[in-house]
Amino acid sequence: MVLLKSLSAKISFIILIGFLVACNPLKRVGEDEQLLVKNTVYQSDKKINIKGVYDQLEQKPNQKLPLIGYPLKLHIFNQADQEADSTFYHWLNKKPERKKRWIGLLSRKQVERMGNTYVNFNKLLINTGQAPVVVDSLESVQSAKQLRAWYWNHGWFNAETDFKIKRKKNRRASIDYFVTPKQPYILDSLDRKISSRVVDSLYARFKNNSFLKEGDQFSVENFEKERSRLKNLFRNNGVYHFEKQFITFEADTVNTNHKANIDVVIGDREGDTDSTFIPFKIHRISDVNVFTNFLSDRKNKIVTDSAAFRDYSIYSSGELNYSPEALADAIFIKPGEVYSDRARTLTYRRFTDIGIFDYPNIQYMEDPRDSTESDLIANIFLTPKPKFGVDFNTNVSRSNIQDFGIGFSSSLLIRNVFAGAETLEIGGRASVGSSNDAAIKESRFFNISELGANVNLTFPKIAFPLETDSIIPKSMSPFTTVGIGLSSQRNIGLDKQNVTGKFEYRWYSSKELTHRFQLMDLQYVRNLNAGNYFNVYRNSFGRLNQIAQDNRNQIDPNFFEDPGQVGADSRLQIPRGTKGFINSIQNEQVQLNQGESDQTRNIIERRDRLTQDNLILASNYNYTRNTREDIYDNQFTQFRFRVEAAGNILATVAPWVNLEENERGNYNLFGVQFSQYLKGEVDLIKHWDLGNQTVFAVRGLAGLAAPYGNSNSIPFARSFFAGGANDNRGWQPYDLGPGSSGSINEFNEANFKLTFNAEYRFNLFGSLNSAVFIDVGNIWNTLDNVKDERSRFTKFSDLGELAVSSGFGFRYDLDFFIIRFDLGFKTYNPAYNKQKWFQDYNFANSVINVGINYPF
Repeated sequence: MVLLKSLSAKISFIILIGFLVACNPLKRVGEDEQLLVKNTVYQSDKKINIKGVYDQLEQKPNQKLPLIGYPLKLHIFNQADQEADSTFYHWLNKKPERKKRWIGLLSRKQVERMGNTYVNFNKLLINTGQAPVVVDSLESVQSAKQLRAWYWNHGWFNAETDFKIKRKKNRRASIDYFVTPKQPYILDSLDRKISSRVVDSLYARFKNNSFLKEGDQFSVENFEKERSRLKNLFRNNGVYHFEKQFITFEADTVNTNHKANIDVVIGDREGDTDSTFIPFKIHRISDVNVFTNFLSDRKNKIVTDSAAFRDYSIYSSGELNYSPEALADAIFIKPGEVYSDRARTLTYRRFTDIGIFDYPNIQYMEDPRDSTESDLIANIFLTPKPKFGVDFNTNVSRSNIQDFGIGFSSSLLIRNVFAGAETLEIGGRASVGSSNDAAIKESRFFNISELGANVNLTFPKIAFPLETDSIIPKSMSPFTTVGIGLSSQRNIGLDKQNVTGKFEYRWYSSKELTHRFQLMDLQYVRNLNAGNYFNVYRNSFGRLNQIAQDNRNQIDPNFFEDPGQVGADSRLQIPRGTKGFINSIQNEQVQLNQGESDQTRNIIERRDRLTQDNLILASNYNYTRNTREDIYDNQFTQFRFRVEAAGNILATVAPWVNLEENERGNYNLFGVQFSQYLKGEVDLIKHWDLGNQTVFAVRGLAGLAAPYGNSNSIPFARSFFAGGANDNRGWQPYDLGPGSSGSINEFNEANFKLTFNAEYRFNLFGSLNSAVFIDVGNIWNTLDNVKDERSRFTKFSDLGELAVSSGFGFRYDLDFFIIRFDLGFKTYNPAYNKQKWFQDYNFANSVINVGINYPF
């Protein structure tokens, strides 16, 4: 079998190599033409690799797949029949009887469809592929001009460019471009010619923030940045009529010894006729009017309700259903203050974030009461969203527990529930599934299920007894959310009930920074069927049963399913036998050797931890900095930091309120030992846009949860796991680690994690993309009660247990989301004692990961 697999793999490899070699890249290149294979740019006779420079070249070689350098798109294009229409009909009519025979076999209409299919298939190949890039000297001339323009824009006004086409005998060619930049021009003096006294004063006050600095090299990019800065400066300080086109720059470079003297020129704006000019002035807001129901069917209706609050006038055609205070809190345009683009933008964003109204319409008009024409009236037109919103979803799923499952979820959203722009969301979910797991004894098809419900109420402010505006002003778009959730599961054998609660604040200190603070994060987990543990975790049962078999002469025979049977067919009873055997060990009625004693200790510790009820009362803070502009931005950094502390308040008050102590000396609340720990996570993601639809992405994550005080372990729900579609893709979820233990449990988790990922993403053709990746990481136990040294992180050399997987994947872009298919191979497995590298590096041991969107 092994020999056949090896032979099959070799034959497949030979066929693949044969196909690649057989594809002729010159198939569509004329005899007197040359295929462009390489561009090289030399600056002062030194080869350079500046992306911005190479982007100026008009002709670029055909796109190649990374690493292997194979021009896939070119070969796809070459396989297409360029004259498919005429080819098909030439073939059909070549023999007199052929067309008649095909029409008789199918029909005339079907034959026409067959021809259309052939034509459309070849059109698909043409559109998917890439035509050969044939050297064109005219385009090389244009590339040299564009290179000279690029260097001019960066201060080399006297740069010279040239090129040389290096033609080869095999109908291929490369082009070398030569740039002699010469001496760059430096900004020497910065003066201004500004007509308006108001604008001139503002410019002088903020001159130090200029992107144009004396002594810097000339750069057109900096001039564009300066124009944008000045436009924003003036419009945010009352100059309502100012636009970017009013700014020009005059540069004097004559006889200045490569120095540029710059004048910033800003004239007055044009009046009603071309010959009149009006000086810019500072405009102030005199009135702010808010129209709360600007619906198309009410535009001309009479205002029947109104309110005044904080100098805002609020109008409604019909009853005013919104709290004036809530509306005022969303408005940053204030009467008496100077006009500001920023205030208008913040108002737009705040009303959008609240989610009660559609995108607002804000209009300004000159106040007819002001003879100086300096006052503006701001009118804010709001279009309410529907009071109620209903969402319903279904999904089909499969997992390592569930062979088949179908789920339903629905939510009801009530907007402006208390007339203060609040939103109330009531959600419910239900799922049923089928499993053949031995832990689930029911014979009916749908033998596992889950029911859940949650309620969330969100306020557009920081709900706190003390004033918080000085710390978190409304410009940071603050929200408070209070929520509660309930769920009941019968899908993992232990049958859990889960109660959650939260009291959460979130705000945005800038466009890039998001803060989330959960003052209260409550979770109560109750296991309804803890006695079924060893039916669920069969690996633990197998090890415990083997130890019992090896020590049968010391054990009560009634602990086994068949007391008179000896051997592997007679197993410990669950739960009576397993519980009795464990009690015998703990009461020292059974004498085990050291290895058996260590194994049973680990089995008992894991059973106790996974079957005990959990009560978690925590607070956590999330800090996220994301420089990504939008979904099309492929060059950004994302940093996330999270810290969580649980049980400290309860541990502090426990002695004062005489909470119950259990047999381990820890405190119980409502009969459950509450958790106490400190948990921290750091996650850094970085993307580099390499151009030509190519991106290099990396991610590093570290997390540690340290129990203390009332706990000596971390609850399963708050621990770390490794493996899966967004982690170490050579392993299934929960299938890696801890450490070098070899994934001896069904669900492996621990309290310390390190993960590092790298991906090289590139386009294959059309909407189909690909990637090659390397994932490094593992989980360990540390600072807790796990004693297995293979699972623990105790010294720096344990970093040698970082597992490595590598692989490749395909991603299909559907615009609104991406379907991802990754194939991961175990490259370095720390669980092996000897050969750790490439031991299971084959398709038989690979892991298929299917996901939505990118993993990081």
